[in-house]
Amino acid sequence: MLLKELLGTIEYEGDGDIEITSVESSSLTVKDGSAFVCIKGYETDGHKYAKNAEEKGASVIIAEDDVDVSCPVVKVKDTRRTLAVLCSNFHGNPSREFKLVGITGTNGKTTTTYLIKQILEEAGEKVGLIGTNQIVIGEEIYPAARTTPDSFELQGIFRKMADSKVDTVVMEVSSHALYLDRVYGCDFDVGVFTNLTQDHLDFHKTMENYRDAKAILFDICKKGVINTDDEAGIYMAKKAKCPVLTFGIDNDADLKAENVLLEQRGVSFDIKGERYSLSIPGKFSVYNALSAVGAVKALGIEDEIVIKALEKAKGVRGRAEVVPVSEDFTVLVDYAHTPDGIENILKTAKGFAKGRVVILFGCGGDRDNTKRPIMGRVASSLADFCIVTSDNPRTEQPMDIINEILPGVTGEHIVIENRRDAIEYAIKNAKKDDVIILAGKGHEDYQIIGKEKIHFDEVEILMQLKGELGCRK
Repeated sequence: MLLKELLGTIEYEGDGDIEITSVESSSLTVKDGSAFVCIKGYETDGHKYAKNAEEKGASVIIAEDDVDVSCPVVKVKDTRRTLAVLCSNFHGNPSREFKLVGITGTNGKTTTTYLIKQILEEAGEKVGLIGTNQIVIGEEIYPAARTTPDSFELQGIFRKMADSKVDTVVMEVSSHALYLDRVYGCDFDVGVFTNLTQDHLDFHKTMENYRDAKAILFDICKKGVINTDDEAGIYMAKKAKCPVLTFGIDNDADLKAENVLLEQRGVSFDIKGERYSLSIPGKFSVYNALSAVGAVKALGIEDEIVIKALEKAKGVRGRAEVVPVSEDFTVLVDYAHTPDGIENILKTAKGFAKGRVVILFGCGGDRDNTKRPIMGRVASSLADFCIVTSDNPRTEQPMDIINEILPGVTGEHIVIENRRDAIEYAIKNAKKDDVIILAGKGHEDYQIIGKEKIHFDEVEILMQLKGELGCRK
């Protein structure tokens, strides 16, 4: 395939009549005939590895700056966007062959993608899904390494989905993916914004930058579906370059949930006289449902199908997931790892708990440390008892992270650094009618210690403890 054909409308300097066999942004994956794209990253600069790429057989180096190589060099203004376009063109622009829905926001992305998938399947469609939990193509399931894959991997997944004749692809779109142009050139039919709360400030530095990264989705999609109960959503709706459908509970919106009923078994609400029900408890579930309803309405799905699908919809693994440890108390596993996520799951639990609400939580290492005391404050202000422990410490010392959480913690609490020990303590000390929330890990079946992923599945651990401790079924 000729480079000039892949570059399309991108302006460049150099020879475009070069045959290439793959597009790579890591010198480790370069092979004979590859086009190596030099990306300026946050830890290193791809321009430094141009020589390595040449030695491994790259047929051309695509760069912003000068590089010391003897093979052909093509200069472009922006290598990130160039990489995204090259990858899309290399795979035949697969996102043009199906409808594409992108979900962005701090919380609710995963549940919303699954709700949309279930509604579309109820409508008879074959659906592809790309998200934090997994990649799904019809009935086939694959593991996911990150929320939004890099450009080449993403376009490869799209190609596989297009070849499998999916009708619609629903994907989570992270702020990193938007800011770093991983999804640049993707043909989004619908973009959805769920909410914005503090997260990823280690990368974005300010909430305004974080918001603006999310807002990029509404520059590149054909229709927007936006939560205008959220101030950031109001901003995005005004700034969007596409027609927007708004939703909410508290403010006037195109899709306003009225007569909202929150119960232990789930939620129900009206939209313009039609009653919708979802068997996932919590006010946040109303917002997730509204996100999904808005997305499928933008795609033209009839209300009758939407209502039927939501009534049948089940929860997502690691999202307010009830684990049957004992009849005496309730255990929930939830992915909540932000102050807002912690607040949502605790308010949900307090809405139906007959006994104490106990939360076990920590904070991830090598991530925004300003939210650590905030997490402690939110958790301890709403829970009856807190167990502060480790999450994914990565290259930080677990106790250093815990010590940054503790200044925000008030009320009854205990510190147990080892997360497995902390879970055992929670189960051993549970009282009748307690609701115990294991927050932060959710669907993850690993813990990152140092730079190593160690198998750590909280549901497995709970089932082991159920047997070891003789908890009643």
